[in-house]
Amino acid sequence: MNVTIPGGEYLTGSLDVISQSLTIPVLVILIIIVVISIIALGGIISEYTSRKKVPVSLIRDLIYDINSAESVEALKGIIERAEIPVSQKKVLTEIASSSSLDLNSREALARKLVEYEEEKIDATLRQTDIITRVGPTLGLMGTLIPMGPGLAALGAGDVNTLAESLTLAFNTTIVGIGSGALCYVIGKFRSSWYDRYLSDLDALSDAVLDYMNKQ
Repeated sequence: MNVTIPGGEYLTGSLDVISQSLTIPVLVILIIIVVISIIALGGIISEYTSRKKVPVSLIRDLIYDINSAESVEALKGIIERAEIPVSQKKVLTEIASSSSLDLNSREALARKLVEYEEEKIDATLRQTDIITRVGPTLGLMGTLIPMGPGLAALGAGDVNTLAESLTLAFNTTIVGIGSGALCYVIGKFRSSWYDRYLSDLDALSDAVLDYMNKQ
């Protein structure tokens, strides 16, 4: 490529050095992404087999039971016996134990506890969301970076170097897009589960709050 501006050859040379120096970091990050994606896949399989499937009817009956509890201790017993996730039981039990607080403080506590559950869920989803976006981008970078030396080798008649460059380009594309697609599917499943989890927690925490505020 002919550059007409003074010193242009230094600029193009610098860009070439920068782009080629990114090859190793891109490959290392792609390998890390693959490992994280495999771990995430194992995690969602384990989560699916161990998670409690809570039907709407159970939440409905539990709200009625909470509303008709005879005392705070009875309310805690209802929560403890409920077939809901342990993390939800902890939040509801802590709200039920806030009898010493006034109405505003109790509502602030409940809101903070629910927000903390949301923060934990966001942290879990953020990992796969990042890979969903970064994986294909790094795959594209891994495709384009070796194409420069490959095309230069083609001009020089070096077919072996061209073949190696194309192999690397295709491999990085497959790994980047594959990891991104896998994490996208994992994120979608988890998002639907966690939305339901938070919806149930909101309904139950409101029921417990209403009961406590009547005491």
